[in-house]
Amino acid sequence: VQLQASGGGLVQAGGSLRLSCAASGGTFSTYGMGWFRQAPGKEREFVTAISWSGGSKYYADSVKGRFSISRDNAKNTVCLQMNSLKPEDTAVYYCTAADRGLVQIYPKEYDYWGQGTLVTVSS
Repeated sequence: VQLQASGGGLVQAGGSLRLSCAASGGTFSTYGMGWFRQAPGKEREFVTAISWSGGSKYYADSVKGRFSISRDNAKNTVCLQMNSLKPEDTAVYYCTAADRGLVQIYPKEYDYWGQGTLVTVSS
């Protein structure tokens, strides 16, 4: 399974970005999907996850109410809409997939990782 994330960039605080992740080489509609991020000098942290059907979603407290995850199984894509961005959201964002189709929140539960896309939020 290959995951290709895109949509990162530089944005001012309070702005919005939409990240996309395109999957290929597997059965996307069966995977649980997630987004993690890693800021410079920090450990990778969970951001959000969505179940195979899109019926279950889970968000880290730090992004709840500002970020929204969605998926389109017909297009093999998962998106992360990020609103009201803050400087502390600055990080490399990673798209990830789990063979187990449920919501997962720990990195070890994911089987496939994309290359990451950089999001920089200026103050």
